[in-house]
Amino acid sequence: MTGTFTPAPGRAPMRAVLSRQIRTELLLTARRGEAVVLAMGVPLLVLLGATLTRATNVPAADRPGYVVPGVLALTVLSTAFTGQAITTGYERGYGVLKRLGASPLTRPGLLAAKTTAVWCLVAVQLLVLAVVGVAVGWRPQLGQVLPAVGVTALATAAYCGLALLLASLLRPETVTAAATLIYVLMLAAGGIMFAAPDLGPAGYFLLPVAAHAAALRATLTGGAPVDGWIWASLALWAAGALVAAARWFRWE
Repeated sequence: MTGTFTPAPGRAPMRAVLSRQIRTELLLTARRGEAVVLAMGVPLLVLLGATLTRATNVPAADRPGYVVPGVLALTVLSTAFTGQAITTGYERGYGVLKRLGASPLTRPGLLAAKTTAVWCLVAVQLLVLAVVGVAVGWRPQLGQVLPAVGVTALATAAYCGLALLLASLLRPETVTAAATLIYVLMLAAGGIMFAAPDLGPAGYFLLPVAAHAAALRATLTGGAPVDGWIWASLALWAAGALVAAARWFRWE
């Protein structure tokens, strides 16, 4: 009968559930002042400090061409790994994940929503940093943007998977310390902002951040195609980390 209210209770489509969770993740990040400072303020200071001053030695005559891709890789690592691990650890400690586990959002759905939200955040960060980089003298090869986006998407997925896995396996109280320690070690050994021993293809598989930074320099600054070993490394890290996170992720 026309005009008659007919209740139709049921679960919302998964696409609607995921889009709502992605929106929530982005809003929560935007409302945390310390997260915004870490996401944008610190990378900008590093970029400007390393490009405009001689505070660090870089193994290249083109200082912006070496520094800016390194800062882009550093930003992805900071946001997708360290920030995500700490945030998820707190969410588990405060019981937020336990409550989400009782919602229509499935475990793969939560992982997909968190990874997609980080992709969105990283896209905004890298766009702002690239504009600032151009303003201080960086001249990227615009024809190589697509390969750069591809390797960045893989690196982001890999770091997200590792962060969610770390936040699931460790006690919430120790996630922050472990994520920070791993971040510092990868920063020191990865050759992001300064010269590091060249480990060749083996280094790309051991340190995805080194593979990511090398790929961005090769494409955006050098105009060269991405090495096949780098594609293989980042794809392997992304697939392995996300599968492991989906397998061992805990709601509480």
